[in-house]
Amino acid sequence: MRMLPDGRRLHLSHGPIDLIVEAVGDPSERSQAYIQAQNAFADILPTLVQELPRLRSPSGPVPNGPVACRMHAATARFAPEFITPMAAVAGSVADYMLEKMIAGRTLSRAYVNNGGDIALHLADGVFRIGVCDDPVTGAAGGIVDLRPEDGIGGIATSGWKGRSHSLGIADAVTVLATTAAQADAAATMIANQVDLPDSTKVTRERACDLSPDSDLGDLLVTTGVAPLSPLEIDAALQGGEQAARIYLEDDRIAAAYIALAGERRIIDTNHHQIITAREAACA
Repeated sequence: MRMLPDGRRLHLSHGPIDLIVEAVGDPSERSQAYIQAQNAFADILPTLVQELPRLRSPSGPVPNGPVACRMHAATARFAPEFITPMAAVAGSVADYMLEKMIAGRTLSRAYVNNGGDIALHLADGVFRIGVCDDPVTGAAGGIVDLRPEDGIGGIATSGWKGRSHSLGIADAVTVLATTAAQADAAATMIANQVDLPDSTKVTRERACDLSPDSDLGDLLVTTGVAPLSPLEIDAALQGGEQAARIYLEDDRIAAAYIALAGERRIIDTNHHQIITAREAACA
C-alpha cells in the first residue's frame, strides 16, 4: 500500500489484485477515504481464496464473503448461460473497495481501477475515459463521457487478448453498467459471442491445459486469430452485437463497445449516447 508519486492516487497490491484508487474532495475527506480503503483491502484475497471451489463452479452454492456474494449476484443474472462467479471477480473487488472507501465521506468523485475494470462514484463533474480497441497495442478507439445523471457505476473490458481466457475472438469488449461487477460479467458474455465457431483461422486450446485451475475446465478458449476477411469480421461482430442488444433491452447493461481487427460496434441507450467513436469525439 503506497501513494503514487503524483500524490493523488493510492496503489494497493496483493497477489493478483492490483488497484489504482483516487478520491477527489476536501483533503481531510480524501485522507480518511484512503485510510478506509487500506483498512478494507487486507482481507479481500484471503477471504476469496477460502471460497474458490464454489466460485469456480457455474452451479455452486451461494457464497458467504462480501466480494464473493457480489460475484455470484452479478453472474446469476446470465443464467442459464454458462458463466461462473469468477467472471465478475475483478469488478466485484473494485465495487467492494469503492463502497468501503466512500462510506461516510463527502467526495465529488472517486474510482477504484482493478486492471481496467473500474468502479465509479460521481457526485458532480464528468468522468472522461478512453475505451481500448486493442489491449496489446493500447490503442484507444472510443471515448466515454460520464455524468452523475447517467447512473453508471462500473466499466469493464474483456476479450481474448486480455488477462483472462475467452471463448470468443473479440479484441476488446467494454461494457458500462450500474456496477463494475455487472459490467465485468456482461463484458465476458458479450466477448464470448464475438466468434467464428467453425473457422480454421481461430486457434483454440482447452482452458485446463493452459491453466489447470481454470473455472472454464475443458472448454476451448481462443489462443490465436489469423487475419480475417471483412465478411468474417462482420459476422463475428454481429454475434456480440446481438447479445449486447439483448442485455441492453433488459437493463443488464447501459452501453457496450465491441472491437475486432480494427472494426467496432457501439451499442448504446436510445435517449443519449454515452460512448462515441474516437474520431467523432475529436472532430
